[in-house]
Order: sequence, then structure tokens, then C-alpha cells
Amino acid sequence: MTEWQKSNWRDKPRVQMPEYTDPEALTAVEAQMAKYPPLVFAGEARRLKQHLAAAGRGEAFLLQGGDCAESFEQFSADAIRDTFKVMLQMAMVLTYGAKVPVVKVGRMAGQFAKPRSAPTEVKDGVELPSYRGDIINKLAFTPEARIPDPRNMLQAFTQAAATLNLLRAFSTGGYADVHKVHQWTLGFTESEKAARYREMSTRIQDALDFLTAAGVTGDQAHTLHTVDFYTSHEALLLEYEEALCRQDSTSGNWLAGSGHMIWIGDRTRQPDGAHVEFARGVLNPVGLKCGPTTTPEDLKILMAKLNPKNEEGKLTLIARFGAGKVSEKLPPLIKAVQEEGAKVTWVCDPMHGNVIKSASGYKTRPFDLILREVREFFGVHEVEGTIPGGVHFEMTGLDVTECTGGVREVTDEDLSDRYHTACDPRLNASQSLELAFLVAEELVARRAKAAEAANA
Repeated sequence: MTEWQKSNWRDKPRVQMPEYTDPEALTAVEAQMAKYPPLVFAGEARRLKQHLAAAGRGEAFLLQGGDCAESFEQFSADAIRDTFKVMLQMAMVLTYGAKVPVVKVGRMAGQFAKPRSAPTEVKDGVELPSYRGDIINKLAFTPEARIPDPRNMLQAFTQAAATLNLLRAFSTGGYADVHKVHQWTLGFTESEKAARYREMSTRIQDALDFLTAAGVTGDQAHTLHTVDFYTSHEALLLEYEEALCRQDSTSGNWLAGSGHMIWIGDRTRQPDGAHVEFARGVLNPVGLKCGPTTTPEDLKILMAKLNPKNEEGKLTLIARFGAGKVSEKLPPLIKAVQEEGAKVTWVCDPMHGNVIKSASGYKTRPFDLILREVREFFGVHEVEGTIPGGVHFEMTGLDVTECTGGVREVTDEDLSDRYHTACDPRLNASQSLELAFLVAEELVARRAKAAEAANA
């Protein structure tokens, strides 16, 4: 990797990135950010890589979740706390189902840029550049707002630093105590519609009561009182990524200092493109979105580029095909991985392939389709004898109405009540927790079948 430089991506074809109209302002921002400390550190990224390696072997399970796109306007301590809280609840339920540690990775403190299906959008006969996330331009539909502004990177850095500071405090300051987390979950299962999850919730409570009776509490056991919580985002705006890239003093390798884990989207995974070039040189764990157009040949090339040493935990393959397509699209990719002897962690993203336009005109995601893709993902891995290593959700701790369905059923008519996303629809707190219970049921069933097969 000695020939790799953090600016090499500039010589490669670039897609889904803005053309800044003021090069001098861009240069000034990049120079300023290059002086800033990194947001994360090499030791943290290496530790996450070890956790993801365990997930790839079936010895852990990845829960990756958070905002579609973080917003400057909606930024608040309460919003961070609420999303963190729901992820802790989900992780506890998944830990029960999987009977292995759950690796908690937020789509937070860096998820500011979004790829778009078209470079422009039209409203009332007016055509303007597409909104690409607050780090690039603004959501307001005006010519001025849609001009890419490099100074937005400075605000994104400040918000990411504040978010990480709060997440670290929550992770180690007692807020993450397992007894407190489960009390929140009990409130969810008390509702009549959530009755099917009550038995699992009661079993979790019994396990916690046993630990307390045995004298194992947060005061004596550090792991009951604190959590490891990591951040991730799509490394889309490469000027921002390069500005925060730092050389690790202990290994000499390069760290993407913007987040613990970065990923490459389905629209930016060109093998000879700028995004693959940047991601191949950093020591961080790297995710790769695999969509319906991903071919086995493409995947083989990308795996060789992004993980040339075939390290465990380095490469996470995030499948996002859409409900009804998994049984056709996933097996050839699994076969490609097996043919190469590649060490990867398979993760299901059931969000991005299941966007529909509602009758009321809102972009939404039906809960049933999301759950169906998760079940199909587990089913394919069972048939192939491979390991489903985790799930990846766009969700929020807020009580939004953006995805339809769930226990507290959001209908098409409800979408307009609290539709707050800047880009894609997110699961709300209730839907996120319900999905965790349903995934846990899949994990319990998988363990039961494995036990039966072993006994046979």
C-alpha cells in the first residue's frame, strides 16, 4: 500500500460529487480542515474491525442504524439521545436472539451527503440541482440554496464532533446500563398489539434478575454499565474525507478520520472510480453496498481492490436488493465470495430496495416489505450454509411517520403527520424496536435448526 496516497482519487473518474463554483473557497476549507484533529482514532477502527470479523464468523452480530441523512437544522442533543436509546434497545433484543455480542454502529456523526438518482429535480416547472445533503447544499428549493458551498464541511465537522462527544458520554456514563435499557423496552411490550413480543421480553427480564440475584450488577461488571458504540457513514464527499485522513503513528497506515467505518454506495462502486480508490487505502473497516446490478465479476474485482490482504473484518458486504429479489440476486454473489475464498461479513440492508410512492404522494417504505427482505436474506444464507452477519437500517428515535405499517400502524393517511426526513423515509422508534424483535425471532429459529442438525 506504499504507493497509495490520500489524494490519488483526484485522478480517477468521480460520480455523485458536486462541482464547486468557487475553487479558492474550497481550497481554503480543505486547508483549514487538514489542521483539525481526526474525529476517530486508529485504535478504535482496529477494534471495530475485530468485532466485524467476529460477526463474519457468526460469533457476533452487527446492528448498523441511524439517519438517512443528518440535518443541520434538526440537530439536537435530544435527537442523538433518542436514536442512541433505540439502538441500545434493539441491541439488547438482538443479543437475546443471537446469543452473541451485538456490534453497535450508528449512521451518525458523518452521514451528511446523499447520492441522488438524478442531477436535477423539477417542481412546478422549475428545474434546479438536486439536494445532496447538508454538507453540500441546502434543502430549500431555490437557486441560491442548491449551490454547493464548501463551508458546509466546517459545520458538518463541528456537528460530527459534538455528536461523537455526546455518544461517548452516553456510552460510558451509565445511560447504557442494561437494566435501564430493558425497562424502556418493557414499556413497548406492554401494549396489546405488541403482546407477541412479551414472552421474549420476560425472558430477558428473567436473565437480568438472575444476574442481579447473583450479585452481577453494573457496579461489579463493567460490560453491564457501558457499551462500545461506533460511527459510520457513506464516504461520498471525498474532499471532506481526504481532509480528515491521517497517518497512524503506530502502523504508518492511513486512517479515514471522519468515522470508524466508511462505506461505498451502490452508485459509486465503480472499480476504477474515485470512491473505490480512496477506500482501498485506509485502515478502517469498509462497507460495500451490493445492489441488483452488482455482478459476481464486479464483486470479485472490488473485493480484491478493497481487501487485497483478505483480512477478516475489513470488508462488509451490505446486500440491498428489494423484497422478492434476494433469492435471485444474493446466491451468485455468495458463490463469488466462496470461489475467491474471500473473508467478508454479510449484512442485510432491507431499506434501500423497498421505496415506493404512496397514494398520497409521499415516498415511503412498507414495514412488511422491509421484514420480508430480512427474512429472505436469512433464508438464502441458511440454504447456502453461510453466515448472516448483521442488519443495516435507516431509523430514528423520533416519533416520525415515514414508513407505513408496524405495531402502532402508520397508514398512508398518517404519512403527512410527522414526515420530517430530508431524503429517504426512516423507521420510527416503535417500528425499529419491533423489527429487532422480529429479527431476534429469526435468529432464535436459526439457532434451533442448527442445534437440531448437530444432534442429528
